[in-house]
Amino acid sequence: MGALADRVLQGDVRAAARLMRLIDDAQPAAEGELRVLFPSTGRAQLIGITGNPGAGKSTLVDRLIAHLRGMGKTVGVVAVDPTSPFTGGAILGDRIRMQDHALDPGVFIRSLATRGQLGGLSRATGDCVRVLDAMGKDVVIVETVGVGQDEVEVCRLAHTTVVVVMPGLGDDVQAIKAGILEVADLFCVNKADREGADRTVRDLRQMLELSATEREVAIVKCVASQGEGIGELWDAIEAHYRFLQGGPGLLQRETQRARFELIEILRDRMLRAAVERLTAQGAHLDELALRIARRDLDPYSVAEEAARG
Repeated sequence: MGALADRVLQGDVRAAARLMRLIDDAQPAAEGELRVLFPSTGRAQLIGITGNPGAGKSTLVDRLIAHLRGMGKTVGVVAVDPTSPFTGGAILGDRIRMQDHALDPGVFIRSLATRGQLGGLSRATGDCVRVLDAMGKDVVIVETVGVGQDEVEVCRLAHTTVVVVMPGLGDDVQAIKAGILEVADLFCVNKADREGADRTVRDLRQMLELSATEREVAIVKCVASQGEGIGELWDAIEAHYRFLQGGPGLLQRETQRARFELIEILRDRMLRAAVERLTAQGAHLDELALRIARRDLDPYSVAEEAARG
């Protein structure tokens, strides 16, 4: 145990890829490797990129990678994609995105499937971020699938959460108030060469002024497809990160992340233990589900029995 971890700590790309596969497949062997890696984590700057589908998040990440590489920073990317209903794997793979960086040894890109997680992030996401952190990446970017305002869990993993919007969203911009507004550290108005970009900026500023948040949330305009505004976007991300470093904010973010991950691990272990107890008693999930569907049992009693052991 720890052989893969040792190679990851030396920056071995193949070892990192293999460990991430174990993590994504929920293999028990991954946990021992992650325990070895853990003391060597906590050094990377973590950035979350989220927002509406079609806002150009992948193009933005692609140009941000190029900008960071130009600064000499190494970059890891975890791209969370929709889950295939047939295979459970990612529909959009890293092979069809960000191809310009495929041969760059300073960049590591990994696609993960959401696997039905409501918040847009799979359980594997945080652990894969940790692998990239441990292998020495300066910046780790988590790009989420983009399913609208419900996708807010990225803020629990990232130091800085960037919400990408585009002009012409109309009522969709107003809907942001119900969810993403509260977690955005920074708004990026992408495709800012389109009509209505200035109005979108004004709407966002008005929403921020009317909200109860006391945080300073910057708004940056970009045309990612042309590489315009990427430098300004990075400057705003860096300014927010320095702000966190200058006070209790960074530790608060790390504590929030640790709490979220601990709860997820506990939930997984308790669920696994409950299923194992049911199986040991001769009950199987499919059989129980059928009996519940027939109203022979109620799910609450079954769950209570499984939890009680």
